[in-house]
Amino acid sequence: MQDILQEIVSHKRGELEQTFAKRRSMKQHLASSPSGIIAEFKRRSPSKGWIHADAMAEHIVPQYAAGGACAVSILTDQKYFGGDIDFIRRVRNLVPDLPILRKEFIIDPYQLYEAKVVGADAVLLIAADLTCAQYADLLATAHRIGLEVLLEVHDAGELNYLEYGIPDMLGVNNRSLGTFHTDVQHSFDIALHMQQAVGHLDASLRPLLVSESGISHPEVVGRLREVGFRGFLIGECFMKEMDPGAALRNFILRLENLPEEATHGSLSV
Repeated sequence: MQDILQEIVSHKRGELEQTFAKRRSMKQHLASSPSGIIAEFKRRSPSKGWIHADAMAEHIVPQYAAGGACAVSILTDQKYFGGDIDFIRRVRNLVPDLPILRKEFIIDPYQLYEAKVVGADAVLLIAADLTCAQYADLLATAHRIGLEVLLEVHDAGELNYLEYGIPDMLGVNNRSLGTFHTDVQHSFDIALHMQQAVGHLDASLRPLLVSESGISHPEVVGRLREVGFRGFLIGECFMKEMDPGAALRNFILRLENLPEEATHGSLSV
């Protein structure tokens, strides 16, 4: 007769396999999306103060899903961004098919487990916050518990973090976290360096490139796609509006109707 403990453990393995089989892949959603828009729920910022103080995640995130977002980013830092990790828990069942990125200053494995428990599918790791060894440890832990990772860099020098582990997505922040100056031209300047850093990898392992912050015009998304980006994290452009969901829908509609020549020529943001 089978030992009852073995039976319990066998059943538990089956439960875990089902859980992992249901994972939402942010990378795959971005790769297959015609827009690649990661709509961000962001109530305030250190440089601009409150952007949308009365915004409720359970109202806006479902609007993002209905409006065409292929993923959503939720700020969970309380002091500087007016966020809360509970925002993810509140919306998880409301958008069952939408990948959720926990956007946070993650410096400890505990924060990864927090993200997993509340239902996040991916986490942000910021190179500027971490040593290479810390990044390697957090990346390995995230992957072990079924979370995808968006590694954020700001300059080409930080691309050496890829030597310590390959993330699912590789992002460039157009906003300096030191000065909070934002310039989307930064993505164009670093795009070739990013492609060279990942170009030798097998296609199945190659991180998907993401441009973050400062994007406010569909024409810019079109041009960013031309230089290799497939994900576009946009927050303030939507959150500053009374109806962020409607702002997203309008943005995607304008993106879909761009004339081909609109994605060429000089950059205007």
